[in-house]
Amino acid sequence: MNLYIAEKPSLGRAIADVLPKPHKKHDGYIEVGNGDCVSWCIGHLLEQAEPDAYDEKYKSWKLEHLPIIPDAWQLKPKPKTRKQLTVLRKLVKQASQIINAGDPDREGQLLVDEVISYLKVSQTKIKNTQRLLISDLNPSAVKRALSKLRPNQEFVPLATSALARSRADWLFGMNMTRAYTIQGKKVGYNGVLSVGRVQTPLLGLVVRRDEEIENFQSKPFYEVLAHLQTDTSETFTAKWKPSEACAPYQDEEGRVLSKKLAQNVVSKISEQEARVDNVSSKEKKQAPPLLYNLSSLQIDCSKRYGMSAQDVLSTCQSLYEKHKLITYPRSDSRYLPKEQHKLAPKILSAISSGANELLESVAAPNSKLKSKVWNDSKVDAHHAIVPTEKTPNLSTLSQREKQVYLHVARQYLAQFYPAYIYLETIVEVIIQNGLFIAKAKQDKSQGWKALFKSSKSNHNDDKEDEIQRRLPDLVKGQDLYCNKGELIEKQTQPPKPFTDATLLAAMTGINRYVKDSEIKKILKDTDGLGTEATRAGIIELLFKRNFLQRQGKTITSTPAGRGLINSLPETATTPDMTALWESKLDAISRKEIRYQSFMTPLQTNLQLLIEQASSQLPTALQGLPSNPAKKKRIYKRKNKSTSK
Repeated sequence: MNLYIAEKPSLGRAIADVLPKPHKKHDGYIEVGNGDCVSWCIGHLLEQAEPDAYDEKYKSWKLEHLPIIPDAWQLKPKPKTRKQLTVLRKLVKQASQIINAGDPDREGQLLVDEVISYLKVSQTKIKNTQRLLISDLNPSAVKRALSKLRPNQEFVPLATSALARSRADWLFGMNMTRAYTIQGKKVGYNGVLSVGRVQTPLLGLVVRRDEEIENFQSKPFYEVLAHLQTDTSETFTAKWKPSEACAPYQDEEGRVLSKKLAQNVVSKISEQEARVDNVSSKEKKQAPPLLYNLSSLQIDCSKRYGMSAQDVLSTCQSLYEKHKLITYPRSDSRYLPKEQHKLAPKILSAISSGANELLESVAAPNSKLKSKVWNDSKVDAHHAIVPTEKTPNLSTLSQREKQVYLHVARQYLAQFYPAYIYLETIVEVIIQNGLFIAKAKQDKSQGWKALFKSSKSNHNDDKEDEIQRRLPDLVKGQDLYCNKGELIEKQTQPPKPFTDATLLAAMTGINRYVKDSEIKKILKDTDGLGTEATRAGIIELLFKRNFLQRQGKTITSTPAGRGLINSLPETATTPDMTALWESKLDAISRKEIRYQSFMTPLQTNLQLLIEQASSQLPTALQGLPSNPAKKKRIYKRKNKSTSK
């Protein structure tokens, strides 16, 4: 008997639907016509044991116990899903072949593998276990996946990476939370001070941004515009580019801080002869944007619709599991396997039939085009989020579901349109030995951009106010006349508070917030802070623990959040450590380093952090109201939304 173990009941039912009939539905599994069985987990059936499972004395939170590092790790059944674990215990004994049908990511791999291991399945069965990778719950897609089973052994490094992350999160979160909660009591803070290797650096980003805004002192800076005219009375504007001699009067971003200098330039150029020093015109092409992974979709939907990261994830899960209209949503890839290009005609037909509002006043997509998103080297266990072959009935979707589906569908459609082509012209003008620059951008062919005309998308160009739609026909050496110079006074602006979109962007582009140049270099190509599956949950967790608060669309830190960050050592509050963890965990999944190479230095560093916590009091928390979070399970992993 073949036993398919899915991650969730919905995936289990999708697998059973394409297997031989008739079906017999039992409690916790489905028996199909040929005698095979399909069962499932319900998220994680197992969880890390509490510290007191290793030693009864750990029920009391005491500094002298820390750090707690298990010699032999223990998992225990989750009470609410113990019954399903009993069902699987019986089935794995009867099965001659096991197929891991966990979600196509690290956690999905571990979630099923750890159950198989916990149930003491024989090494022979484990060695022969197969892997089923399903990204689309529609029958045709499930059938295709069933025809491409792979040895589960190929994915051991993926599970090892997830296991290392799980254990590292337990070690860091549990030990640091206990240490700072104990120390917090000594200064009168009686709440639980939850510390995690992702949540705390994320909170640190927000706290530092809030403090930077509060301490910001605005200062004026100056720009000079030259209003120019040709001998045929055509006019345009050019902006002054200060020379190196002006450097002492500029800030680190090149802005001129001396009003006197700018006024002097204005007086020098007004009613003066000018000359075109250089003209460059270049035709440029812009390829369609990459497809969505979860983070990029969350960022776009937050900007467009004000949706939180969790809103987008929940909506995606509904579109994937309930409506079967999009592929697996917790993906970190923005590419597709080349083989999937042959599905394009059916997917395009489904979109055209059910969501034709996307194609109003736009030429039909060309299914033969192949953009750069079809790239096998960029796809592993899962691919980008795309529409399925199922025709949508938009009237049956909620407003959020419709918005997210159309966003995903539009991004897919864009791959079947030619590049956006425009002409970029840059003119350099000399006036009284000063250099002035004028830029123009002229559309030649809208290509894929025609799809986004009615959408306030992120594909609009930055600094449009500095780019003119057209310039007069100019040639090098041409004489001009500067009618007048104009002084523009502006004020430096503080950084903007975080929103859901910018906080997610910060998590995915975490290298921008790292000071060390070597670490920055390493992190440039990593997934960032957290994973696609966990980011939304981690942001929500910080709200739940009263460390973050919403003020309209903005996200700011609470006094408790600030107090915690200002009490912790800097290494625990910056992205450097956790982002390096992600880099190493990724290396484990690619078999570049071993599990122990990651865990051993982590334990050594943890010892130093606990010693540091023990030697000083968190005075920044004095006088603050206590965080209402409960003490018992503060560092627990909860399904894929961990308390990192």
